[in-house]
Amino acid sequence: MGDTSTAALLWGVLFSGIGIGFFIYGKKQQAIVPRVCGLILMIYPFFISSSTLLVIIGAVLTAIPYFVRR
Repeated sequence: MGDTSTAALLWGVLFSGIGIGFFIYGKKQQAIVPRVCGLILMIYPFFISSSTLLVIIGAVLTAIPYFVRR
């Protein structure tokens, strides 16, 4: 985790914020898909330092609750 760029940090903050929103929504609605996606969105930026991968994974995880309704 030595060489993290500013862009990767900002993308990580953005997707973590979206993850918090999904997690709170999932908890209040008792919906498992947004809760799990929110938890993953909050955690995965700690392990990925590439801005491109952050955006791709974050976009996919953000879209999952819209397409999977449970």
